[in-house]
Amino acid sequence: MTIETPSLNMAEASISLGHLKHNIREIKQCVGTGVRIMGIVKANAYGHNMQKVAETLEAEGISDFGVANIHEAIELKTGGALKKPANILSFSSPIIQQIEYYLHHQIDMTLCDANIMKAASAIAEKHNKKIGVHLKVDTGMGRLGLPPLQALELLRETERQPGLELKGVYTHFAESANDDFTRRQFKEFKTMTDAYETASGKTLCKHAASSGTLLNNPEMRLDMVRPGILLYGYKPYPALPSSITVRPVMQFEAKVIFIKTVAKDATISYNRTWKAARPVKIATISAGYADGYHRALSNHATVFINGKSFQQVGTVTMDQFMVDLGTESDVKIGDRAILFGWEGPCLEELAGSIGSISYELLCSVSSRVKRVFTDD
Repeated sequence: MTIETPSLNMAEASISLGHLKHNIREIKQCVGTGVRIMGIVKANAYGHNMQKVAETLEAEGISDFGVANIHEAIELKTGGALKKPANILSFSSPIIQQIEYYLHHQIDMTLCDANIMKAASAIAEKHNKKIGVHLKVDTGMGRLGLPPLQALELLRETERQPGLELKGVYTHFAESANDDFTRRQFKEFKTMTDAYETASGKTLCKHAASSGTLLNNPEMRLDMVRPGILLYGYKPYPALPSSITVRPVMQFEAKVIFIKTVAKDATISYNRTWKAARPVKIATISAGYADGYHRALSNHATVFINGKSFQQVGTVTMDQFMVDLGTESDVKIGDRAILFGWEGPCLEELAGSIGSISYELLCSVSSRVKRVFTDD
């Protein structure tokens, strides 16, 4: 007896590698030649599967990749997706115990601490090797990195460390909009890097622009850009002007597993947060907050079934949630329910309805949701 595996998947995330290819080509056309593109594949490629995404990006000519930490970097390096030499930058500032892993796996390190700088150089020199580093400048994000003047001193000291190879310098914008604060950040970063390059006579690989700023600020693209959410089909926020058109790479769907008619005044789910105004059909959908369909979406979301929109009702539970089918409906058990994606609700609108962002909802789709890859 043969059992078809897809029938076991109560919730699936369809990943369109065709849409991903379209998006990277649009980004390439936007930034033009002479600007490197770092594909951001941290957080399992925003929930899309880091190995598949990296493999696709490599086939499209990308050889620079950004990850959150050394664990993700090793996973990417050893996962088998990359067939060619690649530059993998870990955005996290390492602790001393991790430095050997950067050296062994040839991962580029984010540098923003003098003690780590000295320790990394000493460890690399002991093995007669070098660790590639990108120095992080804090121009206003307030997360990692040193302020420009201190960063300039660390940059000069880094160049004198025999165990380190200075491969770049970067900053991170706190706003995606082309506002005064972003322009101030960029000016401070450029002033700092210009001072170093003028005094040293050397040219650095400089990068600052992520998805938002690469779209509308050509002067901020510098030597390399770092698209993240744009790769996966969304702008950092919906109102941001864009010269390119990107397509959602993920579609999240589940199945209708039960239908019943409830009486007027019947309540649905935990805490009885929804009451039927009339007799209606209620469908139970095979996904819940353990799959990444946020509990905060309770009574705020719509789903698409057979091309029609239906209101989600009641509290989203761990494994299931319910929708109001109305009094008349052709929906039947086994039908696909599109939670978001190209056939269903807009992810940006869904996220906005609960005060969230597309990034969070994509990353929330859990590991128990099967990823199904297509070239469409």
